[in-house]
Amino acid sequence: MNRCRIHLTLAPKLRLFAPADRRAERTPVATDGASSLGHVIESFGVPLTEVGALLVDGREVPVSYVPGADEDVEVRAVARPQEVPGAPLRFLLDVHLGTLARRLRLLGVDAAYESEDIGDPALAALSASERRVLLSRDRGLLRRREIWAGAYVYSDRPDDQLRDVLGRFAPRLAPWTRCTACNGPLRDADKQAVHERLEHGTRSTYDVFAQCVTCERVYWRGAHHARLEAIVTDAVREFGETAAEAPTA
Repeated sequence: MNRCRIHLTLAPKLRLFAPADRRAERTPVATDGASSLGHVIESFGVPLTEVGALLVDGREVPVSYVPGADEDVEVRAVARPQEVPGAPLRFLLDVHLGTLARRLRLLGVDAAYESEDIGDPALAALSASERRVLLSRDRGLLRRREIWAGAYVYSDRPDDQLRDVLGRFAPRLAPWTRCTACNGPLRDADKQAVHERLEHGTRSTYDVFAQCVTCERVYWRGAHHARLEAIVTDAVREFGETAAEAPTA
C-alpha cells in the first residue's frame, strides 16, 4: 500500500466527534492509499449518519471514493430537513432516550422505544426489519452497517433533543393522537366504557377521555396537561400544524 496525505476539513457541527487535537478547520491526515473516504471519516469518530456531501478538490464524490495524495476533502454535515426515502418516516429510540420518545409520541410521531437495553445488534436489526430511523447518542451503535437509517442526537437535554429531531426530519405533527406509553393510536372513549379504569376522583372530575387502541390506557386532561400543552404549543408553533386535540392524562 502507498501511504499518502490528504487534507480534511470537517463541517463545524461535525468537529465535536473528532479527537480534541484533530479539530482544526483543515487537518492533514495520513491514509493508506486504499481506504475509502467513509473509512477515513469514521476513523475520526464521525458517524456516517451525520455526513452530507463529500467534496474532493471541489467535486462531489461518494463515501466509497478512495482519496489520493494531497487532495483536499471537505466533509459537510447532513442537509436539513433530511429526506428519508423509501418508507414512511418512523423512529426507533435506544434505551437512553425515553423522554424524547414520549415527547415525539405526544406530538403524534411514530416513535418505537425499547425501555430495556436489548443490545446494539438487536436494535440495529429492529431498525432494519421495521425500516425505522434509529436515534441514539451512541456513536458505535450508529456505525453498525445493518441499521436502515440513523441519526445522532446531539444534546442530552430533552427540550433540545426534541427541537433537533423535529428540525432535522420535519415529521408531520398530529398532537394528542398517539399513546405516550406504548406508541399506539388513541381514540375517543365514552366515560361509561372506561368507568372501571378510573379512580373515584377522576370519575367525578372529568368527562372527556381517550383510550389507546393497543394497550387500552385511558387519557384525560389531568394535572399535567398544562405542561404537556406547552410542549405541544411550542413544537407546533415552530415546526408544524396541529391536528384535532384529544385529552391527555
